[in-house]
Amino acid sequence: MSSTSRKTFLITGVSSGFGRAFAEAALNDGHSVIGTVRNEAAAQGFEALAAGRAHAIVLDLTEFDAIAPAIDRMTDKVGPIDVLVNNAGYGHEGTLEESPLADLRRQFDINVFAAVATIKAVLPSMRTRRTGHIINITSMGGLITLPGISYYCGSKFALEGISESLAKEVAGFGVKVTAIAPGSFRTDWAGRSMVRAGRSIADYDTLFDPVRAAREAKSGKQAGDPAKAAQVLLRLVEAADPPVHLVLGNDALKLVQDKLAALGDEIAEWESVSRSTDFD
Repeated sequence: MSSTSRKTFLITGVSSGFGRAFAEAALNDGHSVIGTVRNEAAAQGFEALAAGRAHAIVLDLTEFDAIAPAIDRMTDKVGPIDVLVNNAGYGHEGTLEESPLADLRRQFDINVFAAVATIKAVLPSMRTRRTGHIINITSMGGLITLPGISYYCGSKFALEGISESLAKEVAGFGVKVTAIAPGSFRTDWAGRSMVRAGRSIADYDTLFDPVRAAREAKSGKQAGDPAKAAQVLLRLVEAADPPVHLVLGNDALKLVQDKLAALGDEIAEWESVSRSTDFD
């Protein structure tokens, strides 16, 4: 890799899962990576991956006001950020009626507000320099829905919409935006990283109990390979015209295609009603 093609990445949540895979791939490719972690032990472990090129920030991403100062302190040392990867997040499982409202706030704090706060911290420099790539890790759950993860889907739908709108706002500044929507990958998302609401309403047993059991049984056996997703990330940041939306995984691709087809059919069925509401 030539020195001109080396980039500085900021990746949130590099301790495990996608974040770790993305960071290791970028470091192995000769890039520098600033990674957010949650404690000093994780910081030391991350920086040991590549001395001088792996830089850790100990940061609680729910402390929104702390994000920009922490990033500014790091970029003063290592230079401006070329690629932001908003990866940090988690899944919430539970029917809407059984899930406390506080869980929804927490879900959006991490999956949406922290991502936006991080974008706002890096975007001024990207806009001024007329270059940069913002990559938001969403989910197939940001394009399709499944029962029992309404809070999670809501947060990822929000991040998909924010990404698409932002892409239109910053296109004239040479800044690119991509929302990556993975399907089921072999990470901790459905395991220790998932928050599961308690059960209290028997009416949901028939619908939801099999869903929860199947997700728990599948954890660690998903078809998606995070290392292959990381190679896609490296390909994206080198692309002259990267997509605004990218679905990853055969399961996600099929579910999203089926959703779009069904949505088209539904719109066509109700087209006359849709057209009936304008002034004559």
